[in-house]
Amino acid sequence: MNVYNYLLGESGFLYKKVLLGNKEELSYNELNCESLRLARYIRETYGENNNIILVAPNSIYFMVAYLAIMKSGNVCVPLNPSVEEKNLKFMVDLCDAKIAFVSPAMSGDPRWEMLEKVYHELPEKKNGKEAQNIFDDEAFDGDRLAEIIFTSGSTGEPKGVMITHKNIIANTESIIEYLKLSADDVIHIVLPFYYCYGLSLLHTHLKVGGSMVFNNNFMFLGAVINDLKKYKCTGFAGVPSHFQVLLRKSKSFKSESFPDLRYVTQAGGKLHKAFIQEFIDNQPDITFYVMYGQTEATARLSYLPPERLVEKLGSLGKAIPGVELELIDEKGEPVLESEVVGQLIARGDNIMKGYLGDKVDTEVTLKDGWLHTGDLAYRDEDGFFFHTARQKEIIKVGGRRISPKEIEEVIVTIPGVVDCSISAIYDEILGEALKAEVVVADMNDNSLDELSMKKFCGEKLALEKIPQVFEFSSRMRVAATGKKTKSLNSV
Repeated sequence: MNVYNYLLGESGFLYKKVLLGNKEELSYNELNCESLRLARYIRETYGENNNIILVAPNSIYFMVAYLAIMKSGNVCVPLNPSVEEKNLKFMVDLCDAKIAFVSPAMSGDPRWEMLEKVYHELPEKKNGKEAQNIFDDEAFDGDRLAEIIFTSGSTGEPKGVMITHKNIIANTESIIEYLKLSADDVIHIVLPFYYCYGLSLLHTHLKVGGSMVFNNNFMFLGAVINDLKKYKCTGFAGVPSHFQVLLRKSKSFKSESFPDLRYVTQAGGKLHKAFIQEFIDNQPDITFYVMYGQTEATARLSYLPPERLVEKLGSLGKAIPGVELELIDEKGEPVLESEVVGQLIARGDNIMKGYLGDKVDTEVTLKDGWLHTGDLAYRDEDGFFFHTARQKEIIKVGGRRISPKEIEEVIVTIPGVVDCSISAIYDEILGEALKAEVVVADMNDNSLDELSMKKFCGEKLALEKIPQVFEFSSRMRVAATGKKTKSLNSV
């Protein structure tokens, strides 16, 4: 099935609003008609199986172009609007892309000159024909590529994750099932759609006929809080930094009442237990879903059932419906014992087709149908998984293997600390030593200094796990997705 037919086959005929507020509103019927017209235009003008770039903030423009490209039998390549010219050229060349849809606000940007055809306005088919019969959907191959999502690679060059129509459908079905989404849901979206987590919100709410509210600048906390209330949002999704800022930077979030907010979801990295506990202590009526996933899995691999949140605090949960999770050791053998750390691997219909133009990394990551995540975890006696570190994050100090997450988990429990990042720095004796980059809510707080931090860590951690160097800042470094950016000083 073409994912377009799956997402809008039923909801596309609704007259309710799919997009609320933010100076532009759109009904499902309008979205369906506009996307079908554009799909026919693309198909008649360019044929199919082209990789077509899409660059736009979350908007009507993005939604119409995104859906139309996939419906037309072409492959959508959504990119970060702030992508550097060097990376853009690499991705354009890798995709062999000739066509792009770029939002009108970016029409004067010279970066797009490398492409043969750029649409800053969405062309309309004058005769008003729609595109229902572009494909006989029964004959459509679900293993065809639907999109290519770029993620950072180990070499520094972006990696193109190839996602099929079947991948999107499978992951969307699973997420809807465990979140219990329906047409009554209204999601507040601060995550960009070129990020798989953001796209998963779009997919799930289109499928169930829910509504969306866009906020493309999360740092205006007052606007986020106002939108949640004004539009009676039932859901909010964020990465760790979003919750850290709401809990430690906002003056009102913890004391505000959100009678319509049914649930929040958190993914995109591990949110330390101190913040989760703080959230449920201050907003006990809002259901908190901890989730785990990767771009290579379309979005989601596991979730922690909210009723087990307090009992299993710190766990990434169990596999979502339709996915299998297992652990293997360094030899590739299954890890069957509880509490023993191994690499997390996953299998399901949501697992990517591979990396575009990278056979070597594809073969390393996909083996016998299993996605090798590169994440280290253990399983408790109840079958819940607990993430310990990325394989590449482990730091060796004096021959001892140390997970940064364990140290960060301790430091963020200190009142006034918004975030902590542990990285490795060169040490003449030990080879690597530990540096803590600490984000504080108030730089004038004299109780937060290197001496007090080391004393606190000494009470909670073994000697080799106490950072030798502390750096303080009042600003968290985050990418446009909201995810933390890595220290430039790390080894």
